[in-house]
Amino acid sequence: MANLFRHSAGQITATLVRVLGPDRLELAEEAVSEAMLRALRVWPDEGVPDNPRGWLFRTARNRAIDELRREESLRGKLVLLDEPGTTEQTGDDAELALIFLCCHPGLPQVSQVALTLKTVGGLGVEEIAAALLSNPSTVAQRLVRAKRWLRADAVRIEVPPPDELPARVDSVLAVLYLLFNAGYDATTGENAIRHELCGEAIRLCSLVLADRRTDLPRARALLALMQLQASRLPARLNGSGDPLLLAEQDRSKWDQALIASGARNLAGAAQGSELSPYHVEAAIAVCHASARDEQSTDWLRIVSLYDQLLALRPSPVVELNRGIALAMADGPQAGIAILEGLANRGELANYVLLPSALGALRLRADDPARAAVHYREALELPCSEPTRRFLANQLAKCTR
Repeated sequence: MANLFRHSAGQITATLVRVLGPDRLELAEEAVSEAMLRALRVWPDEGVPDNPRGWLFRTARNRAIDELRREESLRGKLVLLDEPGTTEQTGDDAELALIFLCCHPGLPQVSQVALTLKTVGGLGVEEIAAALLSNPSTVAQRLVRAKRWLRADAVRIEVPPPDELPARVDSVLAVLYLLFNAGYDATTGENAIRHELCGEAIRLCSLVLADRRTDLPRARALLALMQLQASRLPARLNGSGDPLLLAEQDRSKWDQALIASGARNLAGAAQGSELSPYHVEAAIAVCHASARDEQSTDWLRIVSLYDQLLALRPSPVVELNRGIALAMADGPQAGIAILEGLANRGELANYVLLPSALGALRLRADDPARAAVHYREALELPCSEPTRRFLANQLAKCTR
């Protein structure tokens, strides 16, 4: 039932907002919430209806109609809301338009993510706070400010016109990738992975591709990347929920259907001359997915791809990942030199993966004393509880 509610929330809200207007986003959300609460009260006794999404839509629409009748200025919307075409079958177009509304570049990106999760993804404020490493009151304030901005600027709910579409798509893709990464490698809390965030990012990216106007090569490359990365999720944790290194993962648990789908989408994204960072990252993921084990991975190819990625999107995190790949290709000292240079620059001072990776490379170089220094440094930085246990175990290996 939770999945039904979550996947229905965005489409029903989008349909109502399309009629009521973005300035009544809160009314639409409240109507959908009321419908779901009513379902929780009624369905256990009366049974789940044959068309549960249709039931939810009609209940939310009736709730919105009741509210409109109380507001003189909005009574003109009643006819529109009662039109035969305004049904739960409105389709994905309204939900896609809602995604563009939530990811409007006039909003700060963190607010775009929060609004997308709340309005399209159906997540509660507590869940969003956990995903964004924030507290509920801060998230609630961001949502209020975002909705106030949408009202004040009279932003329309629509798929942008062709001249605006490329830049607006980039904004949407950036938000979806941020959402996926928040689930793939949670940095605080009790869970190292938030599967529901990864799944929601993939669902929303698929929605972007379902419309021919937004089925762009870079969008398809992002979907390929997320599918290839998500294929490893079943093997990324041990029985206690703690992270496993790539070499420790049971690759037989990798989801072959997701790998195949990701490879097909990457091939589809290769149409034309466009080469986005998502293309290159997906190609790196293919190198991992196609290797039998860590030793047979084409690390030199991965280093070359990271060089391309640095040219397209310079980033200290990309440099870090390239250094790790170089260590696999040329030995730990090659990677240590790059990672120590990054550490001296200070750009990743609060990024737990930098000292953690240095500790791993020092262990491979048979230098447990210096590895221990890096693991202790990592334990001082913010991280999830499973990651903290992982780092403590690695530190114990250094001191045996």
